[in-house]
Amino acid sequence: MLRPVLPLLLLAVASPLWARDSLGVFGQWGAFAEPERQRCYAIATADESRARRDFQPYASVGTWPRRNVRSQVHFRLSRELAERANVRLAIGGARFDLIAGEGDAWATSASEDAAIVTAMRAAGRMSIRATDNRGNRFSDYYNLDGAATAIDAANVGCTRRE
Repeated sequence: MLRPVLPLLLLAVASPLWARDSLGVFGQWGAFAEPERQRCYAIATADESRARRDFQPYASVGTWPRRNVRSQVHFRLSRELAERANVRLAIGGARFDLIAGEGDAWATSASEDAAIVTAMRAAGRMSIRATDNRGNRFSDYYNLDGAATAIDAANVGCTRRE
């Protein structure tokens, strides 16, 4: 069963409506352009959970053509992280250790971004595991239905705006 895309759309329009252009909703993922910031991105919220959440978790894949940055992954985690927390992303059989901030995580390099996006294109689900600032392990889960199309739409959307 597909979950509603309303949380995704609410997340995407959290700032003023005129700041984002919708490039489409594809499965569980949406694609948006921010002409003012000269970036485009694909984004999805994590699966619903009854577990404690400090933040609304989401995954995004962003492109900034004028900075020559393409398909950079970013994860907003559901909880504030422990200091020096290990954050691990699992996509199919692939595992990636991520760089972590207080409640965010990123790939370690541009080549790791590319490997993560490649894995996302081939899998149906992904999960992120970490330890929160209270010492508890937690996981955020994502449906990857539509991720590849949304990533492509974001990349094409920014190419057309250059």
